Amino acid sequence: MMKKVSLLGVPMDLGQARRGVDMGPSAMRYAGVIERLEKLGYDVRDYGNVVVDERSIEEASHENLKNLSAVVNTSIRIRETVQQMIDDEAFPLLLGGDHSMSIGTLAAITARHENLGVIWYDAHGDLNIPSTSPTGNIHGMPLAVNLGLGHELLTNIGAKKLKPENIVLIGSRDLDEGERVLIKELGIKVFTMHEVDMLGMATVMEQTLQHLAHTDGIHLSLDLDGLDPMECPGVGTPVLGGLTYRESHLAMELLAASGRVTSAEFVEVNPILDERNKTAQVAVALIASLFGDQLL
Repeated sequence: MMKKVSLLGVPMDLGQARRGVDMGPSAMRYAGVIERLEKLGYDVRDYGNVVVDERSIEEASHENLKNLSAVVNTSIRIRETVQQMIDDEAFPLLLGGDHSMSIGTLAAITARHENLGVIWYDAHGDLNIPSTSPTGNIHGMPLAVNLGLGHELLTNIGAKKLKPENIVLIGSRDLDEGERVLIKELGIKVFTMHEVDMLGMATVMEQTLQHLAHTDGIHLSLDLDGLDPMECPGVGTPVLGGLTYRESHLAMELLAASGRVTSAEFVEVNPILDERNKTAQVAVALIASLFGDQLL
């Protein structure tokens, strides 16, 4: 891991309907993310928060895409800021905010790699396109967008696209029918909760890193709803039967040991739905493990 970290908050709640997730970056800062990283010896530069467009009543939905213009404009700002962070030769760490923010994040990061790998740690696939989305919520589409699938205003934000063989989904347990079809068509590697239960997290991470061995860097996109709601109640789309706190720490510890992760984002923390900032505290603890925190 680089010893310089660039931190960016994305108070974005445009990609879904439940309000409050825009306070996620503040909750993680309050939970001490900067202090934890500095204690580990990192030089942290806080870029503050990206300016997020307001929701528009006039454009609440466009071709089954809610808040399309606002998401596009904000994603471009995210892309441009992350590009600055990379130019600063620091590890980009983003705090969110709903998962639609990944459209801008990956647009910037993919452009700086020849062969970027992505770990999508999430209960959901986020592989919907407008015609398959049951809600029109763009936070269910960012991975598809970065594969070049979906509305052109979204897919044009990033010039370079992800390769299906460079993606690994971990913790999946709520996939829409269109997502299941797309996963099979593209051959995307998925470790559902069934595989996690059968294999154990150590084997899942070993196979994940082997699958991405040919890549020149790994972006971790961790949605806190990947964990079980008992561990992380402060998320907008909780799904029972998720990953445990300890499994997730092990996953982060193994990623830290690999030295392969070059950027990361922790998303979908919603303090309004939380219990005494529990979910933000879990996020900060996992961030610390990803950056090498150890008991001994």
